[in-house]
Amino acid sequence: MASSLTKDSVSPGTPGSEKTFFGHPRGLATLFMTEMWERFSYYGMRALLPLYLVAPGGLGLGAGTATAIYSVYLSLVYLLTMPGGWFGDRVWGPRKTVAVAGGVIMLGHLTLALPSSGTFYAGLGLVAIGSGLLKANISTMVGQLYSGPDDPRRDGGFTVFYMGINLGAFAAPLIIGTVGENVNWHLGFALAAVGMGLGVIQFLLGSRHLAPHSSVVPKPLSVEEKTSTLRKAAFWAGLAVVFYAIVGFSGTYTLNWILVPLTLLGVIIPVLVLTRIKRDKDLDRAEQGKMSAYIWFFVAAAVFWMIYDQGGSTLAIFADSSTDTSVLGWDFPVSWFQSVNPVIIMALAPVFATVWLALARRGKEPSTIVKFSFGLVLVGASFFLFLAPLAIADGGHKAAALWLVAIYFVQTCGELMLSPVGLSVTTKMAPVKYASQMMGVWFLAVTAGDATTGLLSIAGVDLNKTGIVAAEATLAVVAGLAVWMYRKRVKELMGDVR
Repeated sequence: MASSLTKDSVSPGTPGSEKTFFGHPRGLATLFMTEMWERFSYYGMRALLPLYLVAPGGLGLGAGTATAIYSVYLSLVYLLTMPGGWFGDRVWGPRKTVAVAGGVIMLGHLTLALPSSGTFYAGLGLVAIGSGLLKANISTMVGQLYSGPDDPRRDGGFTVFYMGINLGAFAAPLIIGTVGENVNWHLGFALAAVGMGLGVIQFLLGSRHLAPHSSVVPKPLSVEEKTSTLRKAAFWAGLAVVFYAIVGFSGTYTLNWILVPLTLLGVIIPVLVLTRIKRDKDLDRAEQGKMSAYIWFFVAAAVFWMIYDQGGSTLAIFADSSTDTSVLGWDFPVSWFQSVNPVIIMALAPVFATVWLALARRGKEPSTIVKFSFGLVLVGASFFLFLAPLAIADGGHKAAALWLVAIYFVQTCGELMLSPVGLSVTTKMAPVKYASQMMGVWFLAVTAGDATTGLLSIAGVDLNKTGIVAAEATLAVVAGLAVWMYRKRVKELMGDVR
């Protein structure tokens, strides 16, 4: 995207020169482009992943195993945002963490580009680790460009930044997906590495425009803490090596020896984190009440993401086998469906923001709880809609591409109802003691939802069957109605948060 850099006056202390980016500090251009290229590489690889896993020319796996691998990968990306944030706060500082993360992601994509199933899984692991490190820290650096929470440009800056996410996500399937599907799978993964490489280069060149304290470690580890952390890490790493060496040499190793522990961790860790915070005796009565209310939002969000993220696995695999991907005689790659969501977000996000503002002026804006419940009902409705193309495919016919476009449209409307509100309510309801950790807790809802999908797939549940799709749709609608029915009780627990 051509950046709009103009001469403008900036407030004292704003990092960089007098040039601005859409009226914002010049450093926003650096972070915008970094995030755009990172999302380009991430969503490009993600669009290819389930198709490569099931393709005869790829790994040739069954749909259930492919969905499990995809779901475990997504859950790991979001699970690792918490240790990623910890690294930024305690070890390297945000700027160095993002630079290293970009290099790890690029290495991961290059590893995926190697024609070997062994290196393929190693590549997935590297991309997950790098994404976790980057995701938690790059948003922190956006906030550091402004003088504080009251800076009038702050919200607009994050809006511009998030446009970078959707621009990268939109372009990636069209470019990487086309190359991967029509030319060579591994060349597509290599193209994702090139995208991340461009992001790293421009980040390093433009880092002089970032806030000076982005390179500062906010709470550096003491010598004792470093020693203790390294000792614990070495212990658990050694234990894992010994365990998998025994399993490997015994001849009983299968992919499930990796998938099952990771999916269980994706469910157990969110529960443990929420339980630890809820039982913390340092929280006062009001904070305890807010955490009780937040658990409602967390569970609802986990159900939402469990269904929503199947847009890249269950729906993609269905599209590959049972959808007519031709328009007026012209065939398009299946991976292009993954560009539908970001383009709808870019089109509808301003509309939703305008509607909420207009309703707020009249005192009629729906509450956070109502928006959450609508988001759940919509994602449930999208899977009820999915029943139609499933029935068409069961009749031996190919479903029209517009069925999938309609499903993604309804899901995206649900996302615009739930996701921004979830981010906002997480910051508002966070206990003071856990203010810097709660955003990581929000991402754990995504982890829990994706891990649940992974467990269902590992258990042999066919997520492309009518009965299962109907059950998931019903679960989401019932959860949405439950949140709405108990909205008064949840409002009481939320205290002064609206």
